[in-house]
Amino acid sequence: MLGDDLGELLGDRIPRDHSRPVLADSYAARLLGGRAVEASPPRVLDLGCGAGDSLDLFRSVDPEVAWVGADVEDSAEVAGRTRADADFVTFDGRRLPFEDAEFDLVYCKQVLEHVEHPRDLMAAVARVLRPGGHLAGSTSQLEAFHSRSTLNWTPFGFTRLAEDADLEVVELRPVIDGFTLVAWRALGLPRFFHRWWALESPPYRAIELAARAARLDARTRNQIKLVLAGQFAFLAKRP
Repeated sequence: MLGDDLGELLGDRIPRDHSRPVLADSYAARLLGGRAVEASPPRVLDLGCGAGDSLDLFRSVDPEVAWVGADVEDSAEVAGRTRADADFVTFDGRRLPFEDAEFDLVYCKQVLEHVEHPRDLMAAVARVLRPGGHLAGSTSQLEAFHSRSTLNWTPFGFTRLAEDADLEVVELRPVIDGFTLVAWRALGLPRFFHRWWALESPPYRAIELAARAARLDARTRNQIKLVLAGQFAFLAKRP
């Protein structure tokens, strides 16, 4: 079976509930929705925030969220940022300028593939998370070079690095498949491909049909998709 070696290495980190691709955005409501009225507003760090677009996502979940965006100073996305309705900081890509255990959630969407010192940064993430806090986001695996990307991750590689920083990896899910991402870039990034982040792409649909015909369970379908994923989502927590 495709990905049996990966499935064995990741174990229960591959979800069994469903095999639909997800976006990192889905973790906002999942982790922060339903806050009790008397509870303090959640503190969120968007690591690699760029223009600060995730602020709208988190405010839609909790209008009182204490959101902070951090990015490196020479980011092209930072250079084009226009909004001034939140706190933004710059850092050196390795050390985060925050106190220990300051955040409930570190959100990191499609950023890790651009990081030059991932081990240092992962340790910094673990430090600024409160006990029980989460790291959630997504990163590239089988994706062509883009925006000064420096490396592509694998689900196992992410797991090893996160666990070396004393984070517990809760789950790894497929986002969009690698075939579709390569075709998108080869064709000049046409806009109609954007639908395949919100809907199941043709290659994933073919995998689903074949896997269901073979009566493969949701975990096995996720395993196959993770092997072929152009991007994958992750959820980890500080114990």
